[in-house]
Amino acid sequence: MIDQTEELPSPGVTAPRGFTAAGVTAGLKPSGRPDLALVVNEGPLDVGTAVFTTNRVVGAPVIWSRQVVQDHVVKAVVLNSGGANVFAGPEGFQDSHATAERVGHALGVSPGDVVVASTGIIGERLPRQLLLDGVDLASAALSDDGGPAAAVAIMTTDTVPKTAHVTIDGDFGTWTVGGMAKGAGMLAPALATMLCVITTDAVVDAETAERALRTATRQTFDRIDSDGCMSTSDTVVLMVSGASGAQPDPEGFVAGLTAVCGDLARQLIADAEGATHDIAVTVMGAETEDAALAVARAITRSNLFKAAVYGNDPNWGRVLAQVGTVPESVAAFDPATLDVSINGVLVCKDGAAHTPRSEVDLSSERLVQVLVDLKAGGEVVTVWTNDLTHAYVTENSEYTT
Repeated sequence: MIDQTEELPSPGVTAPRGFTAAGVTAGLKPSGRPDLALVVNEGPLDVGTAVFTTNRVVGAPVIWSRQVVQDHVVKAVVLNSGGANVFAGPEGFQDSHATAERVGHALGVSPGDVVVASTGIIGERLPRQLLLDGVDLASAALSDDGGPAAAVAIMTTDTVPKTAHVTIDGDFGTWTVGGMAKGAGMLAPALATMLCVITTDAVVDAETAERALRTATRQTFDRIDSDGCMSTSDTVVLMVSGASGAQPDPEGFVAGLTAVCGDLARQLIADAEGATHDIAVTVMGAETEDAALAVARAITRSNLFKAAVYGNDPNWGRVLAQVGTVPESVAAFDPATLDVSINGVLVCKDGAAHTPRSEVDLSSERLVQVLVDLKAGGEVVTVWTNDLTHAYVTENSEYTT
């Protein structure tokens, strides 16, 4: 089996001081690949916060973990791939509870301070004993360089593990934010967009941590949209150890946290199921940020547009058709003044054809940049998506078979 930890440019969750992690094989996946990860905050602080899916249908781990973070204390996060623990009945919640209890027993902490996250197929019960035995294995394997192994263990349809970190040497000392994420499909805006654990050794209080996490996710994970499908298990957790002793100003902490979230978000799009192009849709000249975001999301949700990009067809008409679906009450613009550029080529100016689309080459590189100017204000927003390919259809038609 290939050791995918060698592919990682960052240690991820163990880049900051005060954290240990592990990734092990509990036997939840028929493939025999790693499937259980554990990330532990060794302190001295134990601040924690999280954001979750806004889907009305959620798994037992989300129900459990929403309760855990209410007091803003998180000692550990245990995550499994190989099963989502959604629609598994009352026993599914008991499985999440038992997993947290096993972690608590192994670490000597309260189960009520253990976040649980699961990912995989919906509607199938996880084998509890394998989970519990996996927790024991992970607890024994914890190390301060275990971040890469943990990132591998949470993969499902991902082709590569995803980690990132940033170290800030500021006026208040040196501190680090690290993170890992999984996700290659069902990526759609809704606070979180996948499973993600973020750690920091900065000294940050609970209020600052929660505000920073919501700001960072709104500007990053909320602005990727691979396939318009919202997961039942989306979870982004932030744990604060304070081990660096450095206390950044709130704005500086938001900037560092946003940088890591943005890096991970881009990695998710780059690994989107079957994708051959990463697409940045930027809407400028909007009256409000919400207006720009609504227009950008309308474009990124268009299967016609995404299929055209896959075929290397810069079909700007499909872009403007989506712009027009946004109600006037949400986004003000005059269709007769709209501009569209694709990879720097102004293909539509003032609502009419400009430079011939044949001047746009989408086949030469993976990145495609679409710019729409509404000419109605000064707000700018970018949402990332990917093309719609045969491989995406094949992978998702065969997912449970």
